[in-house]
Order: sequence, then C-alpha cells, then structure tokens
Amino acid sequence: MSLTVQFLSEIRKFLKNRNGHGLRGLLLVEPPVPNNYYQLADELKQGYRNGASLLKLVDKCLPEDDNVSDDEGTAWPGFVSFMKDYLEYWRDVDFDDLLGAHQLLTALTNSCTTALNNPTYGTIMLQTSISLCGCLSKLSMMLNKRPDLTQKLQTVDAGEEEQKSIVETTAEIIQKVFTACLTDRSSQRHEQPKGKKTGVYTFANVTLKLLFAVSSENASGEAAFHKYHSQSAAVIILPGSAAGYFLYYLGRFHFINNHFSRAAQCYQEAYLETPQRFESHRWLVLTYLIPCNLLLGRIPSPQLLQRPEAQLLAPIYMPFVEAMRTGNFLRFQAALDANEKWLFSRGVFLTLLFRLRPMVWRAFSRRTFLLTYIAPTEADSRKAATLELSHLLTTATFVQKRLEGYLPAHPGRKPRQPHINSMFLKAHASAAARGAEILRPNEGLVWGNMPVTEDHIENFVASLVAQGLLHGFIAHSQGRFAIIGAKQKGAVAAGWPPPAEILATGLKAGEDVPGWVKRV
Repeated sequence: MSLTVQFLSEIRKFLKNRNGHGLRGLLLVEPPVPNNYYQLADELKQGYRNGASLLKLVDKCLPEDDNVSDDEGTAWPGFVSFMKDYLEYWRDVDFDDLLGAHQLLTALTNSCTTALNNPTYGTIMLQTSISLCGCLSKLSMMLNKRPDLTQKLQTVDAGEEEQKSIVETTAEIIQKVFTACLTDRSSQRHEQPKGKKTGVYTFANVTLKLLFAVSSENASGEAAFHKYHSQSAAVIILPGSAAGYFLYYLGRFHFINNHFSRAAQCYQEAYLETPQRFESHRWLVLTYLIPCNLLLGRIPSPQLLQRPEAQLLAPIYMPFVEAMRTGNFLRFQAALDANEKWLFSRGVFLTLLFRLRPMVWRAFSRRTFLLTYIAPTEADSRKAATLELSHLLTTATFVQKRLEGYLPAHPGRKPRQPHINSMFLKAHASAAARGAEILRPNEGLVWGNMPVTEDHIENFVASLVAQGLLHGFIAHSQGRFAIIGAKQKGAVAAGWPPPAEILATGLKAGEDVPGWVKRV
C-alpha cells in the first residue's frame, strides 16, 4: 500500500468519527513536520504529477457513504476537492520560496473554506481552518516584512486599480472563513456558542491582527466590527483568551476614533479576561488602558503600577501624571521627548500630544489661580472669585521662555568677576547671542516659538470652559475668568471640577459599546 493511500485511509477514519482535532493534527502545512510528510511529497512528485489522476485516487479512497449514523461522518465533494488541493500543496511546495508557498497556502485555505461551508459535515473542518488561517497569517506577516519579495508580486499583478497589500488580501480570505462561522445556525445569538460559531472570535482576532498590522487606521476594521456586532455571539461567554484578544482590538479601534470612554471599557474588560500568567498580553493591554484613562482624567493607582506587567510602563506614563497634576508643561514636553519613538510605535504619541494638553492647561490655570488669587474681604464678599487673564498670560509667557531654553534669573546671587582671559569672554558672549532654541511646532505652548498673546490665553480658557474642565465664564470687558458656584463649593473646587467627573461620563444607560455583544 502506497504512503498516499495510507494517508487518505487515516483521513477517512477521522471523518467517520467526526474527529476534527485529529484531522487538524494530521493535515499539517508548515515545518517542522515528521519525515513521512517529505516522503509523501516525493511519492506525489513521482507518481501523481497529473491532477486528474490525483483526484481519481482521492475520490476512490474517500468515497461518499450514503448510510451513516448521526454520530458518524463521511466525505463530501468539497472535502474531496480540498484533499486533492492538500496533496498538490505538498507535491509542489518549496519552503525556501516564501512567495510560492504563500500562493499555494492561499489556494488551500480557500479550498478549506469551501469544505467548511457544508451544512452537514462542515464543522469537522473548523479546527483545520483555524490551523490553516493561523499559518497563512504568520506567513503573510513574514512576507510583509520582505518588500523585496512582495514588490515582485505587485509588479506581476500591476493594473489600473490600487493594489492591496499581501496582508490585506490574506485578511479578506480569513474574513470569508469568519463569515462561514458567523452564519452557522447551530446556536442562537445569546446562547453558548456551538458548532462553527465557536470559532467566530478566533477568526475575528486573526483578521483584526492583520488589519492593524497594515495600518492602525484601516477602514476595513470598522466594517468588520459592525458585522461582528450585528451577528456575533456574546463575547462574555467565550473563553477568556479569545474574549480578551477581541476586546483589545475593539479598544484599539475606539481609541483611534477618539471614543476614549468606549475604549476604556473594552481595555478594562480585556485586562480582566486575560489570565495573570499571560504577563506580556496584560502588559500590551495596559499600554493602551493607562493612557486611555489619563485622557479621561483617571490616574493609575500605585497598586496597579506595582504589578509585574506594569513595571516597564510606570516610568513612561508617570511623568504625564505629574504634568497633569501640576500643570507642568516642561515635564509634559520632556515626557514626550524621552519616549517619542516608543509612543509613536504604539500609536499613542499624537493622541497624548494633542488630547492630554488641555488637562495640563487646566492644572496650569489652577496653579496660576492659587498663586495670584487674593480672597475678598468682608466688604467685598459679594464679588465673584476670578482669575485675571493677564496673570495667566504672565505665567504662560514665563513657561514659553523656559521651553525655549531660557533659565530663570537669580538676582540674589553675586555676579562673577569677569575672567581675565579674552577667550572665555568671547565664549560667554557667543552663548548669550544664540538666543532661544528653535522649537518644533508641537513643543511650544501655541506653535513653536510663537509668543503667547492675550487672544491665545482667552482662546485657551474658552476652550477649557467649553470642554467642562473649567466651570465659569469669561468677563471680556474685565479680562477675567469668573468662577460659578465659588461660595457653595469654594473657588478651586467650583472652578476646576475633577476631570474624571466631566470626561469619564461613559455611555448612556443601557447603551452598548459598538462591536461588543454582551450577555442579555
């Protein structure tokens, strides 16, 4: 008996027993594999170069039985076609040719999807589909880092339409497998998933990983989440790892679209769903959960920062916390500069740069108020508590100079005697003549080295009032910010309400996070 016939006989046994896990363990497609797979490849090359003869052999070894019990399975036309493609894959594959191997594996995955769509026996192919999609995803990610190979493919397939990347094409293929699982009617929406539906979020996670690898702002993600939300089973009743992965990507999606309250809920649940032993996964979730909460006015607790998965994140994010608390723009800018490359790689740099700045302005105006405010006497008790905008302009101008590299003067210090060497005098004079450092647009309070003006200050305060970070109104004629409710709560508490109460309003009662199906 030839090795090919023996192999197909083993396949038939797994089909009869409906053993999907055993079928997955036998239908391997990537090294390392036992040596008999290479022997099978040699036999196929020598005796079955013709596709018709190979299909005839598969059809003979995997006949479709008419009389099978409910607990048994049999071959069907889609599976026979898949097995032919599987044997041709091993006959033709060259693992040193990554691009050729990818094309063969892509065709095999499409064939597997067709077999999976069978309404009677397709569930047997679920585990094999998961295995093939995982291998195809891994190979696509590898090729995505090899432009020297993918460029050749784009040259061959060049046309008038915009060419999709190899990762995007793979994501579309896996989405077809996801759709096959999603339309399975073996279980209702809010019941424990059965049959093909148990693989819904597995394929969703692989697809989303590919889409985010191409671009964190890929528009395909939005359509995918809408599809999951409308038809998927509840995330909360899935295994913890699958739910955690999906909620992580859903949080990334909402974070990118500036829905920070939605993103925070997803990240929080993803963190809780991820077992403690998966420290790197919990670290990845915290990488986005912490800045997301900062944008909502929530500061991480010391207990959280002491956990193993947060040890490397505390030095990165704690300077932002201090800048938010004290209104320290120098510390805020230093935190951005120190970790710019890392924050960019995680896709949070620009969000922190622009979205966290109002929080620093809020604390900065509060600090200016505490430094300059004089409580009214009994005779003036009816006067409202106000912050003079001219005072805020003075402190902002001082901070702008500090950002430009100027150092504060120390008038009490005795000046040094001039050095007798003219070379030292020349060096000192040239240093003073250099003037301010040239700032990038994002490094100044307004725009680079642009001086802060009264109009800028008024705009900043008006923006904070509109966002709810300041509670009061601007008295334009007097050049002041008047606090509302100072007599009841106190000037500081009334004028600068806790940002978490304003920003972390969450969703409306009963409203779901789009893309997150919860148990009813």
